Amino acid sequence: MRSHRPWYFQSILAVSYVLIGFALAYWVLHDDNSEYVRQRLQQVTAENIELQKKLIASQRELQVELATSNNLTKTLTAQQDENIKLKEELVFYKKITKR
Repeated sequence: MRSHRPWYFQSILAVSYVLIGFALAYWVLHDDNSEYVRQRLQQVTAENIELQKKLIASQRELQVELATSNNLTKTLTAQQDENIKLKEELVFYKKITKR
């Protein structure tokens, strides 16, 4: 089945559709609303950077707290062991003095 239009008419029509498509894309991307989108993107990017800084600070604080907690746990365990030894010595000396 052949078209009744000449080949140059179809070429002109195809080129005009492509140009209309580019014009619409340009209009959509360079509209006044796109300026709002760019400003909003910059604002969200700045907020993202601030939140990342806060996250890093919180992670560092958590690491310090975990290290402190581990040190306190070790110290507490050592003190409890020493307390048990002292109690055993006390019991031993009480038995010696009772005789």
